Amino acid sequence: SPLDPLKTNVGQTALGSMSQEQIAKLEEYWGMNPPPVERFVSWAKDFFRGDMGTSLLYRQPVSHVISVKLKDSLWLMGTAWLISGAAGANRGKTADKVITGYALVTASTPAFWLALVLLMIFAVWLKVLPIGFSVPIGVEAAGVTVSDRIAHGILPALTLSITGLSNIILHTREKMAEAMESDYVLFAKARGESGGQIILRHGLRNIILPAMTLQFASISEIFGGSVLVEQVFSYP
Repeated sequence: SPLDPLKTNVGQTALGSMSQEQIAKLEEYWGMNPPPVERFVSWAKDFFRGDMGTSLLYRQPVSHVISVKLKDSLWLMGTAWLISGAAGANRGKTADKVITGYALVTASTPAFWLALVLLMIFAVWLKVLPIGFSVPIGVEAAGVTVSDRIAHGILPALTLSITGLSNIILHTREKMAEAMESDYVLFAKARGESGGQIILRHGLRNIILPAMTLQFASISEIFGGSVLVEQVFSYP
């Protein structure tokens, strides 16, 4: 990257007020003195041993930060599987039309626009949720409760959930519909298996891999959408 790590993380103003000794300590702390190739090899060795380093933002191991975010993503993906599986298994019925219509509308809805709409409705008009930030304004860190954090996280999480489900629903619905029209599902029906058993044993099990592939392929969009939503809600 052409960006200077110190200027990016510390800021030009703060960096200008530091002495050369302080700047040298920061360069040593962040390992900027060795050549780039040596730095990369050192990082790669640690990475393949399972040590991803420490996050400068969260002050926690990177592997821990990723695992926390991954749990949220997997929960969201699991919800999408169930919803889309129900749509694909009932193709052409009312539930399928409602779910598909929802997915088509939200798939073409920009995350930042939806964030502004939710902010106007729930924070400005109804005044039932905070207008922004991750904690109440003017409250010390020790005084912030779990309910405060949940309340401030509802709108950002809802925005990402609404827009994040649509593509997975549309894709998984088609795969489920194909599975329900297959010969092995027809054989399962002939054996007397119920609709729920067929969906769980033969439907969802066959659509998990394509859905996982789609989910991990859209990781860049998840991060991009998160940045836009965080900007709208001033959520760090």
